[in-house]
Amino acid sequence: MNNVFVYCELEGTAVAEVSQELLTKGRKLANALGVQLEAVAAGADITGKIEHQILPYGVDRLHIFDAPGLSPYTSLPHTAVMVNLFKEEQPQICLMGADVVGRDLGPRVSSALHSGLTADCTALEIGEHDDKKAGKHYDNLLYQIRPAFGGNIVATIVNPENRPQMATVRSGVMKAEVLDPAYKGEVIVHDVAKYVPETEYVVKVIDRHVEKAKNNLKGASIVIAGGYGMGSREGFDMLYELARELHAEVGGSRAAVDAGFCDHDLQIGQTGVTVRPKVYIACGISGAIQHIAGMKESGIIISVNSDPNAPINAIADYVINGTVEEVVPKLIKYYKQNSK
Repeated sequence: MNNVFVYCELEGTAVAEVSQELLTKGRKLANALGVQLEAVAAGADITGKIEHQILPYGVDRLHIFDAPGLSPYTSLPHTAVMVNLFKEEQPQICLMGADVVGRDLGPRVSSALHSGLTADCTALEIGEHDDKKAGKHYDNLLYQIRPAFGGNIVATIVNPENRPQMATVRSGVMKAEVLDPAYKGEVIVHDVAKYVPETEYVVKVIDRHVEKAKNNLKGASIVIAGGYGMGSREGFDMLYELARELHAEVGGSRAAVDAGFCDHDLQIGQTGVTVRPKVYIACGISGAIQHIAGMKESGIIISVNSDPNAPINAIADYVINGTVEEVVPKLIKYYKQNSK
């Protein structure tokens, strides 16, 4: 009762990275509240194959739902699993990944349980809240923090009354950290038929194709990102040339994507990919909150910008003041000469 729950997304018998990241955060939230961390995993033929990917993150109880109709993911049976389990367990917090599955499942569960849901959070904390209008004080609420209004402000959202307090978080925003490889948590294998009526299996997956990512932004040690200041799609060609010399990946800001300078799958930020490279080179990027949310934990941040007062310069370790047309070709030339 009143514990912290994390929905663990599965691809076959592999637990998604975002779920492990949320288990790490969930453990910290549970510690702050003095409650247990519980996880839910639903799939086919998963018992005995997923526990070692979940329990070491500090999970006290793992709820397994194992049935052929639960893999691959379809909306109705997974919704039934979560809704009916939550009616029994009454969690106070539920976390899900803000990806294709989480964005489908989260609103369905939230709607069925009449709870709140905040999407694409960049931070989660425990705190108190005073409702001055109603004259009420609340302790130990989940602060669901995310950029709003196009990234112009950071909003802290609370859900004082309804439970569970639900939030989705994009992959890479939190950091996955194993608490104890030998952590002993309780594993409960449920009778799926008690939670999922046969009528919920109305959708059958005939064929399924998963396209691999065209880039490796999340795993790259060096990322070169371009913003609206790159001027055009041709301007990004300079970044690709520099990336070849540095063995780096190229990304872009939302403004660059919206302008058509680069493809959407390269977008870094709150509504794109979150990255943590050792070196992040920002070229022609002003540094809106939305973008900074997706790269602020980079090891070394280098800003190339003609505006000395650009917001991104405030978090950069090194600032090169100049136009990208002037600076980037010099960088390319230097690395070509010195990489032989």
